[in-house]
Amino acid sequence: MSLANELPVPRTATFATWLELTKPRIVSLVLFTGLPALLLAARGWPEPRVAWGALVGIALSAASAASFNHYFDRDIDALMRRTRTRPLPSGALPPVAAVALGLALGAMAMAVLVATTNVLAAGLALASILYYALFYTVWLKRRTPMNIVIGGGAGASAPLIAWAAVTGNVGLPAILLASIIFLWTPPHFWALSLYRRDDYERAGLPMLPVTHGEPETRRQILLYTIVLVGSTLAVAPLAGLGALYTVSAAGLGALFVLGAERLRRKPSVPNAQGLFRYSILYLFVLFLVMSVDALVTVLRARA
Repeated sequence: MSLANELPVPRTATFATWLELTKPRIVSLVLFTGLPALLLAARGWPEPRVAWGALVGIALSAASAASFNHYFDRDIDALMRRTRTRPLPSGALPPVAAVALGLALGAMAMAVLVATTNVLAAGLALASILYYALFYTVWLKRRTPMNIVIGGGAGASAPLIAWAAVTGNVGLPAILLASIIFLWTPPHFWALSLYRRDDYERAGLPMLPVTHGEPETRRQILLYTIVLVGSTLAVAPLAGLGALYTVSAAGLGALFVLGAERLRRKPSVPNAQGLFRYSILYLFVLFLVMSVDALVTVLRARA
């Protein structure tokens, strides 16, 4: 039975429905990637006003971008099994709700960041909203198989915002942390697209498995994963991180590369799903260890 002939799942508007517009799981991961930048920039925990203001501002800006993403993607979301039960295609909320929420959250993000940090941090947050909502969602996603590669910058803004919030500028360590997220994005989403290829093809999206085939996608996943792991190791001496982070990054990266190579040699839905799920755990644990290492390094220096 085709998707067009399937009955839509009825939904009603609840608080959970509104919360879904903000993509809370993605927001929590984005927020977590900003934490080590705060610690590294401040050489410890920043002044509470700056720290919490930066974290709240990052969360609000990410949630704002997600709400706009729901609005602009509502037509293709209705065509994909993975997304057709989202608030807008399911009819639980009208499209204007996503726009109103995005504007409100964006305005709150700017107000919080300006009041508690500085204009540069607020400007970077605004740029991240526009990048994700307009440049990636409206233009890149529908026009080029490089959508995920270039669009990776949309999710890499948290370290830049956090560093700017503390220092008033964007330092090299912040750029290096952002580059990790940028390089992580393609293998993460390409793994998803391998076992959701029919969805993307039905929606007319030029994802790599659709335009270049699955073998090339698996090859690109492996190549990007290798470059990603190399970048995580290069960050250590340049950002002042120690052995805890370096050893952990090497171990986590080795598992990522092995998973990508397994997928290349033995194509299967379980292997693609496994790599996709591991990629989320990988980024979370990597930035957790990075945060712990930054704190340990500061405590040792002060001892």
